Amino acid sequence: MNIVLVEPEIPQNTGNISRTCACTASTLHLVGKLGFSTDDKHLKRSGLDYWHMLDIRYYSSWEEFADKCKGRFWFCTTKAPAAYTSVKYEKDDYLIFGKETAGLPEELLLNNLESCIRIPMLEAARSLNLSNSVAIVLYEALRQTDFFNLSGSGKFRNVIK
Repeated sequence: MNIVLVEPEIPQNTGNISRTCACTASTLHLVGKLGFSTDDKHLKRSGLDYWHMLDIRYYSSWEEFADKCKGRFWFCTTKAPAAYTSVKYEKDDYLIFGKETAGLPEELLLNNLESCIRIPMLEAARSLNLSNSVAIVLYEALRQTDFFNLSGSGKFRNVIK
């Protein structure tokens, strides 16, 4: 799977997402201007033990990303009519998330309405935390693809039957 963050602003969120990506063998794509330095201590601390396992790629703009990355894009937004559980994911899909304060650019969403998905929540709530949202959608995509490339093994796998 591919996780795409467009102009993320909070280093701790991106650090948590990087850890999730490392643990799931998902590639992390950072697009556009970041609200922090990738040397930020909060970013590194959040994913410290996993940084060496992370496949991370950087793009200066959405246009550069779209030119280099081909595949199925799913735009995660609170504005979408379709729930994230209503689509069929494939192992190389791109799950695209916007910055914490504004989400994805409206023009991008309007040009891709059929690929916009949301996490259902109360209307009065603005949104979930970005790192939580990534985990929710990513694990549904992984579940649908039978956790492609993940062992599913656990410490007690031979004990519990």
